Amino acid sequence: MGLTACVQTTTIQTPQTPQQASAPLPERAAAKQFVSVLNTVEPVAERECRARTQGANCDFKVVIDDRPGQAVNAAQTLDNTGRPVIIFTLAMISDVRNADELAFVMGHEAAHHIAGHLARKQRNAEAGALVFAGLAALSGADAQGLKDATEIGAQVGARSYSKEFELEADELGTIITARAGYDPVKGAAFFTRIPDPGDRFLGTHPPNAARVEIVRKTAAAL
Repeated sequence: MGLTACVQTTTIQTPQTPQQASAPLPERAAAKQFVSVLNTVEPVAERECRARTQGANCDFKVVIDDRPGQAVNAAQTLDNTGRPVIIFTLAMISDVRNADELAFVMGHEAAHHIAGHLARKQRNAEAGALVFAGLAALSGADAQGLKDATEIGAQVGARSYSKEFELEADELGTIITARAGYDPVKGAAFFTRIPDPGDRFLGTHPPNAARVEIVRKTAAAL
């Protein structure tokens, strides 16, 4: 299954003072918060999905990756029936500082499905593979060279618009979060605690500042 992984970090920067952000919740409280946010956000995400798509499966399934040692992460994928699946690691559920952050991450992942990012990423990968393989063939590459070029082209194609996809998901995720009754700006504070990917060429994620800015602008426009 193709994964649209969004939050990828193993190092969380803690605030300098207790007033800047609350600490991670104890396990029982974190689980209770997760269920509450899920029951509130999921119906809103499904309504947005039905309103913005035609023929898409909008029956979201949210699952927890409880394997030990997994990093703070959330991702969106499809199961073998085409049903959209949102995955949270236990570390993610425990790390969020409040319900707004959890709701924003959930809305962001749902937005990836609503925007069709997995299919668009696949098309970009196929186009990149075709172009690179064609260039390799023109240069007289052998069978291994063609294979290598195809694989590299697929990677380049898949990453070409990944930053734009993340910002699109941030924008729609902001709308979902707000319509579910949570504060998306407060939720986007999660970005202030994770390593900033910067603006790297063919990077998978945009700078954190750009993500916070689009959340603020979208929330202000609602």
